[in-house]
Amino acid sequence: MGNRLLLYWRLVRMDKPVGTLLLLWPTLCALWIASNGKPPVSLMVIFSLGTVLMRSAGCAINDFADRHFDRYVKRTADRPLTSGKLKPSEAIGVAVVLSVLSFFLVSLLNGLTIALSFVALFVAATYPFFKRFFALPQAYLGVAFGFGIPMAFAAVMNRVPPIAWLLLLGNVFWALAYDTEYAMVDRDDDLKIGICTSAITFGRFDVLAVMFCYLMMLSIVLLAGWYEQFGIGFFAGWCGAFCCVFYHYSLIRNRERHGCFQAFNHNNWLGAFIFGGIVLDYALR
Repeated sequence: MGNRLLLYWRLVRMDKPVGTLLLLWPTLCALWIASNGKPPVSLMVIFSLGTVLMRSAGCAINDFADRHFDRYVKRTADRPLTSGKLKPSEAIGVAVVLSVLSFFLVSLLNGLTIALSFVALFVAATYPFFKRFFALPQAYLGVAFGFGIPMAFAAVMNRVPPIAWLLLLGNVFWALAYDTEYAMVDRDDDLKIGICTSAITFGRFDVLAVMFCYLMMLSIVLLAGWYEQFGIGFFAGWCGAFCCVFYHYSLIRNRERHGCFQAFNHNNWLGAFIFGGIVLDYALR
């Protein structure tokens, strides 16, 4: 029984929490901005738990969709579903149970947030299949990973203001940056099996494209900060995120697997700097 639970734990990537944090930071930023720095504890709990549940469900769906491809990728060949330790039906079952639990949390919120949750579920469920035909599936991932932003604004304000969509756009560029770094790790294997990734699409301009996406994300976040009339606290966090980008360049410029994967993982700190800057700015008011 213990071994079985461990396999489910690995299926939903609870042993690799970075992915959850990459969803959580933008959502928390949106909650803070929507509530003028005073988000209700109930919303923080609902969105935090919901993020964990939906990221876990997404991982199960992703592994189900990629079960015939992952066996040819060094990094994923030993995943529970790919290795045959879990059945495809088990992955579907896990995804359904986690999605139902997540919907229960959303059902505690207003109608607009519930409506947006269906869009979020559709995007999350269809993302794994975009790699079959879409040249930049990482952009679609950015929508999936950032849809907590409009949902957070909807939950607080019962509407989705323009700033929410601006932040979502910034998240798309951020996901393009960090998931291209992730895709650079698997590029050789992905070329052999014929799936689409941004690392393959960008080709020899991959490092330049990653830096451009980071620049766009940071510019959009700065624009959002100006729109919200943030001050020194926000700018301090933004500068920390800017320094992270320079560090990531040093890790990926030689396109080595270890460096690219390290850069991807380090994006957790980039998100933490931006969120910390927003929290600090409201605290100083």
